[in-house]
Amino acid sequence: MRRACLSTRSCNSLLKHTDKFDFQRFQHSGYQSLPDVHHAKSVKDGSLQQLKVGRYVVNLYMKSRNLEYAHKLFGEMPDRDVRSWTVLISGFARTGACRMVLELFKEMLAERVCPNQFTLSSVLKSCSGLSDFGMGKGVHGWILRNGIELDVVLQNSMLDVYVKCGALDHAERLFATMKERNTVTWNIMMGAYMHIGDMEKALELFKRLPSKDGASWNTIMYGLMQNGDERCALQLLYEMVGNGVPFQNVTFSVALGLASSLYAAELGRQIHGSLVTLGIENDGYLRTSLIDMYCKCGRMDKASLIFRKMPLGAKSKFTSDEVKTEIILWSTMVSGYVRNGEHECALITFRSMLREQIMVDQFSVTSVVSSCANIGSLLLGQNIHALVQKIGYKLDVHLASCYIDMYAKCGSLSDAWMIFKQTFHPDVVLWTSMISACAVHGQGKEAVRLFELMLREGIKPNEVTFVVVLNACSHAGLIKEGCNYFSLMKEVYGIKPGTEHFTCMVDLYGRAGRLDESKQFIHENDISHLSSVWKSFLSACRLHTNLELGNWVSEKLLQLEPSDGPYVLMSNMCAANHRWQEAAEMRISMQKRGINKVPGQSWIQLKNEVHSFVMGDRSHPHSTKIYSYLDELIAKLKAIGYSMDTKLVMQDVEEEQGEAILGHHSEKLALAYGIISSASGIPIRIMKNLRVCGDCHNFIKFTSQLLDREFIVRDLHRFHHFKHGSCSCGDYW
Repeated sequence: MRRACLSTRSCNSLLKHTDKFDFQRFQHSGYQSLPDVHHAKSVKDGSLQQLKVGRYVVNLYMKSRNLEYAHKLFGEMPDRDVRSWTVLISGFARTGACRMVLELFKEMLAERVCPNQFTLSSVLKSCSGLSDFGMGKGVHGWILRNGIELDVVLQNSMLDVYVKCGALDHAERLFATMKERNTVTWNIMMGAYMHIGDMEKALELFKRLPSKDGASWNTIMYGLMQNGDERCALQLLYEMVGNGVPFQNVTFSVALGLASSLYAAELGRQIHGSLVTLGIENDGYLRTSLIDMYCKCGRMDKASLIFRKMPLGAKSKFTSDEVKTEIILWSTMVSGYVRNGEHECALITFRSMLREQIMVDQFSVTSVVSSCANIGSLLLGQNIHALVQKIGYKLDVHLASCYIDMYAKCGSLSDAWMIFKQTFHPDVVLWTSMISACAVHGQGKEAVRLFELMLREGIKPNEVTFVVVLNACSHAGLIKEGCNYFSLMKEVYGIKPGTEHFTCMVDLYGRAGRLDESKQFIHENDISHLSSVWKSFLSACRLHTNLELGNWVSEKLLQLEPSDGPYVLMSNMCAANHRWQEAAEMRISMQKRGINKVPGQSWIQLKNEVHSFVMGDRSHPHSTKIYSYLDELIAKLKAIGYSMDTKLVMQDVEEEQGEAILGHHSEKLALAYGIISSASGIPIRIMKNLRVCGDCHNFIKFTSQLLDREFIVRDLHRFHHFKHGSCSCGDYW
């Protein structure tokens, strides 16, 4: 409840009780109106008019953060000396009310009250907070003109103003003239050089620093990490330990951040041991750093163990800092599960977060939306979207980009378009997300149209945008457009092609069957050292069943990167060409190397339950019904022109056995179960972990025609929308 305006009358209700009031007992009781009581007492005994008493009551109001009352009482004081002004100005500075500090300082000078070092330090701190170079320089000039004695604290405050305002030349000149410097002085200058990325000068200052305290080591190590030189930071960490410099909590946090950046789980474990030994592992900030480190190092078991040990208490008794720490802890766990591909755990943790009534921040939201995207759960994604709207978070470009990605990966391009159109002033990230959404749904021409529209809107594409549009061209067979955009990226926007751009171009030529041009592109751009381009080339050889060229490419790839991929692809290519002896030899070679092919798996979500299938799977409780319906469906499809492509069978069997194998592919089983378990007219969405085979693609096209239903299949690379006997990919995938 808002109290009455501060005046003598506002204290009347307290005056009659003041004579018998025990101030010492009151102070220890924790009652929040102690300044009011002192104010009332001083009004009653007439001492408020005394400068010392008035200043004391103002100070009490400032310490209790009652800024309005303090300011009003200060305005009623008959006399105001430099100490009174300093109490008020420093109090406002502590709360971050920088504009008010500068206004009060101007009033102080207008009343011809000369500020002292403490006043000026608070004023300069406010100039730093506002990055007000003009005011800061003016204060510095006033100090020089009026002959104010400069101590190191005041000079550090001026140095900080110049650094925060980006006036490094002024900071350097001031630093050079300072007769006295302490570690704060050196740390400010080191921070300035690190901010502009000049680590050479920062390190030079660090080496010249006469006496290095913990803050100096923390500053330089953190700066090195921020500038991508984690190895040098690690070396300094070991040097700090060797010099016997005691660790502060911030040092431990920096060290854990360093372990996270280097994915050095063993280093993180040692730091964890030190925290336990010192008995500070339950510090909220350090606990968060520990969990974050284990998450980034892939040790979710350790992160989860620390998280579960989190002390529980009445949330109503938590301080604001403890509440913030708790929110960050939960958010870190959710994002950690997402980072490590444990999406089910991420969703379970998010549900627990809601159940425990932990405030959901936008970091948690974007993480859990990412989980929905990765598991392809449209219903869950829609529920999260509704929850976020209920919470009241605005649809900014970052959140909108996450939604577009989620809806696109869950197979609902229409919802992705809806989000894109709802967002005001989309940036390059949002445009790129929408172009990517069109690309993965087989709408290559629409992706190109959107890219051209983005350019006309004056949005400058970045490296990721070009990867996305080149990928769209590749999947749609738009060779001319892809080549034009590759040139545009280099010549107009000055973007140096990276590995992903080169891989997209090799894929662009390869998918179109222009294998010689793929080979020539690799040679002309001198990218034969990139394994990813050879993988793409090998996939194209398999797609177009060019076994001889495939053998040559696989040898090149194995020289660069001995891995499982080339063996699996070559085995499939031999089988596709019915070269059974070579396929058998390849499988024996794979067995000797311990290489196992990833089995094809398809899954479908119905009524919040996910049903998974593999080829020939009979573990499902409704398998008898599924196989019976599938056999009937295949017979009906054959009657309207469907025929099984037994050339795609990867085993040396008779044609009849080949048809049985093809008929029981995982996506066919998932589709059959979806049809018998859902009402007609509802689109059926299926996910697959590998590329959908040609026969299954043909089967689903005929099924969409026969049953007049829409099927949406997400394979390893893209979405296929089947409707009225055709697919959105145009049979080019």
